[in-house]
Amino acid sequence: MEQFAFVVHPLSPEDLIHKFSYAKYCPPELLEYFMKWLPPLKVSKISGVKSKYNQVEGNFVACPLTSRQILELPQEYVIKKIIKTGKLAEKLGAKILGLGAFTSVVGDAGITIAKNLSIPVTTGNSYTVATAIAGTKLAAKLMEMDLYNANVLILGATGSIGAACACILADEVRALTLAARNVNKLEKLANKIFREHGVAVRVTNQTQRAVKKADIIITVTSAIDSIIMPEDLKTGAIVCDVARPRNVSKLVNEIRDDVLVIEGGVVEIPGDIDFGINFGFPVNTAYACIAETMILALEKRYENFTIGRDLTVKQIKVIGGLAKKHGFKLAGLRSFEKPVTLEKIEAIKAKSKNIKKTIQDVG
Repeated sequence: MEQFAFVVHPLSPEDLIHKFSYAKYCPPELLEYFMKWLPPLKVSKISGVKSKYNQVEGNFVACPLTSRQILELPQEYVIKKIIKTGKLAEKLGAKILGLGAFTSVVGDAGITIAKNLSIPVTTGNSYTVATAIAGTKLAAKLMEMDLYNANVLILGATGSIGAACACILADEVRALTLAARNVNKLEKLANKIFREHGVAVRVTNQTQRAVKKADIIITVTSAIDSIIMPEDLKTGAIVCDVARPRNVSKLVNEIRDDVLVIEGGVVEIPGDIDFGINFGFPVNTAYACIAETMILALEKRYENFTIGRDLTVKQIKVIGGLAKKHGFKLAGLRSFEKPVTLEKIEAIKAKSKNIKKTIQDVG
């Protein structure tokens, strides 16, 4: 049977506490210190992935570094540790390796890692883009929002996922704003979009101000902490949060019942899947980055499919077609690990309309 592997890592020291109860007695800083010395390890076996054309199995392999460590420790050290994790995947029989969470963005986004392994590598970003856009379009339709006339914001636009989302949506929306910290990179992306699509887009590094004006937000920054708070969003806004850790604060879910926040890139996987660990997702669902690795294994397409900073529309369309062929599809809409029901959508719309009417009456 075809084999794959997918790299995971603890997003924070708290993730270790969930896994190992005795870790709660150890300060977070000490946990991170000990993690630096831990070797890569197999987390669990993945079985039951089956399409009409093939079936595969794989393993989750862990790179024992938190998100903060991956961003703050010397880059060479982090990449070497990810490569060691890839070597473990090779020993376990994997024919392709997926890079999860922050292991996909460090350094040159998988290129150096791929050069130092005997198996191909993918970040899963191509299918993540495809599903994020599909989810955003579905959310806009359910919220009765005209996508073309909406004020759309890509937060983290200079990253590979954000830039690809921008290039695709440039042809589909009238008002597109790109936000990130580096204005020079934003302007280069804006110029590229103008050359290739004939569309002028706005750019800004004033992210909070841009968020307040946006009707639809796709957010995919590499921030460790939440960057979108309850007071930042306009009433009726839609946010597709692709980032892990989340860019949207949990307080938004607790306080703002007039906005819709969805998780980007959650898909339904064909077969009867056993991940060996609990993601908190419904049965047979997972993130699109994991799904892309599975799709390539099912297709026996053993190549460095999505690595580096530049994603192409062609890549996204190819993986979308392969996903459809093998029976992968968007797993509805989810918000903070819970399904979004039609009743919730209607309640958000009603609340938003009431608030807007009150503002108009006062004005």
